[in-house]
Amino acid sequence: MRPDVRPGGTLLRDTAFLRLWIGATASGLATWALPFVLGFAVLERSMTAVELGVVLAARTVGFLVAVPVAGVLADRHSRRRVVFWAGSVAGLTSPLIAVGLGRSVVVMAVAAAAVGAGQGACRPAFQALTAEVVAEEQRRRANAAMTLAVRVTTLVAPGLTALLALVVDTPALIVATAVLWLAAASIPPPGTAVVPAARRRFAAEFVDGVREARRHPWFVAGLGALTAVIATGYSATGVVLPLVSRDRYGTGAVLAAAMTAYTVGALGGAIIAGRRGSRAQGWTALAGLACYGFVPLTLLLPVHAVFVIGAYVAAGVGIELFNVPWFTATQREVEPSMLARVSSLDFLLSYGLAPVGLALIAPAIDGFGADVVLAVCAVVCFAAPAAAALVPSARDFR
Repeated sequence: MRPDVRPGGTLLRDTAFLRLWIGATASGLATWALPFVLGFAVLERSMTAVELGVVLAARTVGFLVAVPVAGVLADRHSRRRVVFWAGSVAGLTSPLIAVGLGRSVVVMAVAAAAVGAGQGACRPAFQALTAEVVAEEQRRRANAAMTLAVRVTTLVAPGLTALLALVVDTPALIVATAVLWLAAASIPPPGTAVVPAARRRFAAEFVDGVREARRHPWFVAGLGALTAVIATGYSATGVVLPLVSRDRYGTGAVLAAAMTAYTVGALGGAIIAGRRGSRAQGWTALAGLACYGFVPLTLLLPVHAVFVIGAYVAAGVGIELFNVPWFTATQREVEPSMLARVSSLDFLLSYGLAPVGLALIAPAIDGFGADVVLAVCAVVCFAAPAAAALVPSARDFR
């Protein structure tokens, strides 16, 4: 049965949502922590930078393979059950990375692929489970609370992890991520039972999800804009920002300040998006997404470092002004029995393909120069959301 959700109540007093929030936060923390912890292993010379790249690439492959599969499974079966098995797989295989550390990169890579699969399977299932656990009028605040937890983790966790590294070794920290995954598997509440259509072949059911996504022009346009911004602006700045910080400003402080500013901006954006809606919520969301264009623009122009940091604050605010209404609209507009499949398309194309953008940006910079690449990225970041806003249903994401 559906947990009791009081439409006018406070989310933090809702036990079902609190369990969902804790589980999603645990999975997000475990996802973020692994690359950071393995970075300590490189510093300790327990593994090489090349081995780190192989392990993280294997995790990305596992993620990309699992996301569409999980989308279908989470629409066939209980979303809570998919979260349980996905978190359990990630939790039980994470310690194998510690076992292979300094011994076998193959063992680490295989284990990382399984962890990535668990991570990828959780994403669409959590998205669909939110729609089951939280009443519609509370979902905007619920999605803001979800993303707020991620941002707080990103801001606070590096320092905490560094302090823990002084007390315990890297294998123990890896095992700690396994504990987080097991918490993510066991804590979330059950949702309502969505009765799926007659079961068909896997590929046919996935195609049904694609058709459902295409039935919403605002979703197709918004996803195209989000994918373009992440693949260009996000990827380019990830590569160029360290170089600009070093060569233009002569210090790594600009790099650290800019990344912190992005997270702080995202915290503010999540709070604003959770408390305030707008009549033209789709246009507001796309305008927020376009704010990322200021980042490559300030990296391109010879401006004071304060403008670069300010651009990252604006980008952080903007991405959450997009994310919160985007997730909320998807949960509201998409056919409930296909929500996980549509959400899997979202994660697959936007965040799943981000490593492809990172892989292509460096050769593009070598071939055309950083200035040309940054200029193109800035144009894409401004133009893609503007083009998406021209779709009639994009005004309100309806």
